Amino acid sequence: MITPSQALRQAAEAAKGAYAEARAHHSRQELAETVAMGADGTPTMRIDEIVERAIVASLDGAPVNILSEETGWLDNGHAATLVVDPLDGSANGAAGVPLTAFAGAVCLDGEFTESLTVWLDTGRSWSASATETPAYRTSGRTRLKGAAVSMLRPHPGKPSADAWWAVAGQAARVRILSTSCLEAALVAEGATDAFLDAGTDTHRLVDLAAGVVMVTAAGGAVVDSYGRPLVFDTDLTRRWSGVVAASPELAAELAEVVRTAAPLVEGGSTP
Repeated sequence: MITPSQALRQAAEAAKGAYAEARAHHSRQELAETVAMGADGTPTMRIDEIVERAIVASLDGAPVNILSEETGWLDNGHAATLVVDPLDGSANGAAGVPLTAFAGAVCLDGEFTESLTVWLDTGRSWSASATETPAYRTSGRTRLKGAAVSMLRPHPGKPSADAWWAVAGQAARVRILSTSCLEAALVAEGATDAFLDAGTDTHRLVDLAAGVVMVTAAGGAVVDSYGRPLVFDTDLTRRWSGVVAASPELAAELAEVVRTAAPLVEGGSTP
């Protein structure tokens, strides 16, 4: 029987193959079509369904449970769980923008132990273990002023937009790539200093789990702007405003900037 680590790599290979097949045999309009509602409460595109279906099929008989963005929790009675974002950057993938990723983490007894992120359009990958130092390292930056930062898009008219501009006003460079897992990998290898959701509570566990292992192992930190712990939970409607940064100090500063500009209101989300 394969190990959870091997199952994670098997899932990534399935995602790569299914993504390539989907792009080769479907139009942009077909890939972007909404075909269901995902377990996280957001629409599932056809391209999401194709990739996730291939991943789940590849794990048939593997000694893991699966927590995946569209299907949700598949309890197979095992100690280990794969927390998987089958296709991060779905809108990019459907449109033909080459910024998409598979990201997965092994969770054992509530702890994230290893991860694998694959840039589906190029094949580049980042693997990490919670107990080993990877070859790649973050930039080590500790201050926001002058940093290169990626963010989710701002939501005009909401306090989170104020948080977005508060961060952008101090950064030297701002990017919006619309692929959280890939952006976390770029932080891990030092290509950019930080990536964050500036208070919109968009992130789900599948968006952050791989980064928790990868970025922490590379010397950085992954936190929630409002101090909520990033813990294993099978409820994919649970949300965070994730901060992925090159150092704990930078993560703390970014979280403080977001909290100050867009305080969390009663009920757990920004207004």
